[in-house]
Amino acid sequence: MLSTSLIHFLRSRARSFQHAFAGWWFVIRTQQNAWIHAVASVTVVGLGLWLHLDLQDWAVVLLTIALVWTAEFLNTALEAIATLAADGREHPLAKVGKDVGAAAVLIAAAASVAIGLLILGPPLLERLGF
Repeated sequence: MLSTSLIHFLRSRARSFQHAFAGWWFVIRTQQNAWIHAVASVTVVGLGLWLHLDLQDWAVVLLTIALVWTAEFLNTALEAIATLAADGREHPLAKVGKDVGAAAVLIAAAASVAIGLLILGPPLLERLGF
């Protein structure tokens, strides 16, 4: 029989996952750039499968995808908190927070393009006969 503390722990973990998936769904529902990330992620994974990437390349590709998504999620959280702190009004510091968060996503996305070109470019060109 499961102990009370184990049951509490399992319920607590289940609630944590529910909160995480609610946050994930919020980002997908409300952030237009999330759809761009989704299309790019699916495209890159599809290309990686087609090109038969080795395990090390997959590790870098998956970490890169995770980096961009993490930046987008953190940016969304930062925007919500900045809006809440500014009580819905335009505040110069809230704008700074939002702009810096957006810059973080831009840096992650630019790095992901460079990494994608480095990893997918050569085998793609070879596969296409160039």
